[in-house]
Amino acid sequence: MPSAKFKPVDEQLAHLKKGAAEIIPESEMRAKLEQSAKTGKPLRAYLGVDPTAPDIHLGHTVVLRKLKHFQDMGHTAIFLIGDFSAMIGDPTGQSETRPPLTREQVDANAQTYLAQVYKILDREKTEVRYNSEWLGKMSSYDVVRLCGHYRLARMLEREDFRSRLDKNLPISVHELLYPLLTAYDAVELHSDVELGATEQKFNMLVHREIQREYGQVPEVVLTMPILVGLDGERKMSKSLGNYVGITEAPGQMFGKLMSISDELMWSYYDLLTDFGPPVILRLREEVRAGTLHPMDAKMQLAHAVIAGFHGEDAAKKATEEFQRVFRDRQAPEEAPRHNLRRGEPKRLSVLLVELKLATSRSEAERLIKQGGVELDGQRVEDVKRDIELSKPAEFLLRAGKKKFLRIVVE
Repeated sequence: MPSAKFKPVDEQLAHLKKGAAEIIPESEMRAKLEQSAKTGKPLRAYLGVDPTAPDIHLGHTVVLRKLKHFQDMGHTAIFLIGDFSAMIGDPTGQSETRPPLTREQVDANAQTYLAQVYKILDREKTEVRYNSEWLGKMSSYDVVRLCGHYRLARMLEREDFRSRLDKNLPISVHELLYPLLTAYDAVELHSDVELGATEQKFNMLVHREIQREYGQVPEVVLTMPILVGLDGERKMSKSLGNYVGITEAPGQMFGKLMSISDELMWSYYDLLTDFGPPVILRLREEVRAGTLHPMDAKMQLAHAVIAGFHGEDAAKKATEEFQRVFRDRQAPEEAPRHNLRRGEPKRLSVLLVELKLATSRSEAERLIKQGGVELDGQRVEDVKRDIELSKPAEFLLRAGKKKFLRIVVE
């Protein structure tokens, strides 16, 4: 009889397949789930992360969320910090050898990273490991033995190495070691499943082979898509500025999420929320039919994402703030204040430039003509409008959709 500890296999598999790019091979995943249900022994699923940077953005959470799905279903979630491998550097996607990180950099990043990871994973149920536990103790004999289990020709088949060879660019020997050393992680962890982004597929397939060479049953590989950034074109990346950090203020996260395209929204629903496929399909159909405005669907998405990191109250407040400022065109609760000294009247277009609400007077005048400037909620349409500054006063100035200043004349 199947163990009551786990949900039915079909239900588990459907949950794990949500948003996944590939399960390699799916037949083995089903077999492992069935064996787990039969014996009551949880699967060991792991995600290995090299702490090369301290901050996590939503792109990183796609795979983390899938690890949480394993955890929620009663399986063992292992978060592996590649403190040893980070000092080598993953060659995946690299067009040149990158400088290794120092031990101090890796340790500092790992601590910050771990604190953020617990916003997703259950701290009490997560097995945290560091691959320096075993890689740092390997002898030269162990490394040579490990290398003897894989062919150089196979290693050079990977796209980034092949591309560099074609361009006569150097490849350092330690980069060839990276997939082999991280494969030994799988051996030490006795993993049943490994999770990673699609760009990690080559490395994880190497891990399967090395496990087999060491007499273990190969793990199943589950890959997740790369999350496209706010620009709708490239993968989410801090260096590209198209990211949403999970420690950013709720209002800031909300505004960024509302900036994505209507089409990209559905990918975010799939990869960043626990909404099931039937619910997402219904929302898409309602938007297509015109019974649900795309902005309302996007607001539901932003609310759900923010609630996961900051709580329901913070998500509700961010939603209400966005509604007030961007839909009702009211001022934010805490609009920045700017003091002006009393003096002669000043042309509004000049004032907009001085306050850095426009880059030039011509841009300021164009903004006014387009109806993008308001004083205390009243649209200004006269480009020659002067602002009275001869006596104490206070007024709210809006330029464009998002820029508010509370002006105090004193």
